Amino acid sequence: MQNQLPQHINELPDIRKLFKSYAYPAMINMVVMALYNIVDRIFIGQGAGSLAICGLALTLPYVSLLGTVGTLTGVGAATRISAAISLKNIPLACKILGNAAFLNFVVTLLLVIISLYYLDPILLAFGGSEQTIPYAHSYLNILIPGSLLTNLNFTFSNAIRASGFPHKSMLITLTGIVANILLDPIFIFGFKLGIEGAAIATVLAMCISSILIGSHFSSKGNILRLHLRCFVPQLLVLVSIIGIGMAAFIMNITTGMVNIIMNRYLEHTGGDYAIGAYGIISSYSILISMLLMGISQGMQPILNYNYATGRTALVRFTLKTAIRTGSLIACSGFITGEFLAPWLVKAFTNDPDLLRISENGMRLTFIAMPLLGLQIIITSYFQSVHQAPKAIIMNISRQFVFLIPALGLFSRLWGLPGTWLAVPFADVMATLIALFFIIKTKHN
Repeated sequence: MQNQLPQHINELPDIRKLFKSYAYPAMINMVVMALYNIVDRIFIGQGAGSLAICGLALTLPYVSLLGTVGTLTGVGAATRISAAISLKNIPLACKILGNAAFLNFVVTLLLVIISLYYLDPILLAFGGSEQTIPYAHSYLNILIPGSLLTNLNFTFSNAIRASGFPHKSMLITLTGIVANILLDPIFIFGFKLGIEGAAIATVLAMCISSILIGSHFSSKGNILRLHLRCFVPQLLVLVSIIGIGMAAFIMNITTGMVNIIMNRYLEHTGGDYAIGAYGIISSYSILISMLLMGISQGMQPILNYNYATGRTALVRFTLKTAIRTGSLIACSGFITGEFLAPWLVKAFTNDPDLLRISENGMRLTFIAMPLLGLQIIITSYFQSVHQAPKAIIMNISRQFVFLIPALGLFSRLWGLPGTWLAVPFADVMATLIALFFIIKTKHN
């Protein structure tokens, strides 16, 4: 049946086939999302100039922080929904989704109100300058209210995938992002709205995705039949969602916080253009990360099902398959970034100073890219098998134990190159911790 994992899955060839059917749509989903970010920044860079790129890069930490709500409820709900469906408890799955949507909306609304009121001080704290803050302000004034839709869409898309419709989830996301890419040049160049046009295009694309999501949940094939009573908050359900999603939430929020600190060091060692370069570099590193997250999302329902039913051998096999695939992708990203850096950054800008800083930064930050697959997939594995504390420790260690101290020390020793080198250093150390946890788990 399409709406749940096959009950006969008990052989390795079955797992390989199932992994492909779940992972590939999720990977395509994530790649298209990353490509949207790349294309969006290209349009802004070419249509509004290099300072607009720098202003957009300034918004990345805050967009990431706003998105943590969608991650919390999306990951938490998807895992719980998948487990409920495996136990054939459909009413519980519906209740989980409704409560996740309620929590998502309330928390996001609160953040939107606070964000709009304190926007200028926030951007200044993020490393903004007189030249870049106006661009960032114009962009976020539109995008922040739109995060209400963005976060809800993420939660519902995860639920669609977890309920056995990975391809439909992929198509919905794909449609929204393609719409965004098509709308970008219309508003940026056609209506000459610059960076504001990019934000408007994003919000309109989210509206299109919302319509498609609504059509899915009203269709006959959908097993998650939502009623008003599903949205009535229940403490135990909310706690269960938060309990699973908290690891991903903490990881995302720490990433956002670290990006703020990164921006401050970049501003200090390289100025506005260093922040802009980081935005360009992040576009490509996020592309690789999104691919790896797609693999993680694809393996998640398989791990949840087999772990819940006690099939530990299939759990291990799924993990190994995901690690092999992820490592191949991460190595490909490393080769591309190291050897094609000049051509990659030219897509965003023709400013010679921004080009130079971006090329050097990409080569340095991508040094440890081959290790990224291990990090992301092992983290997702621990989330899926209900060992979230390990995932949290891995992320916090990378960000606060290794990256932030390295930023302070390396930037003082080597200036801007040292700021870039702090990233691969943290990745190496985080990978060692991931390997330690996975080996310890295997021995136990």
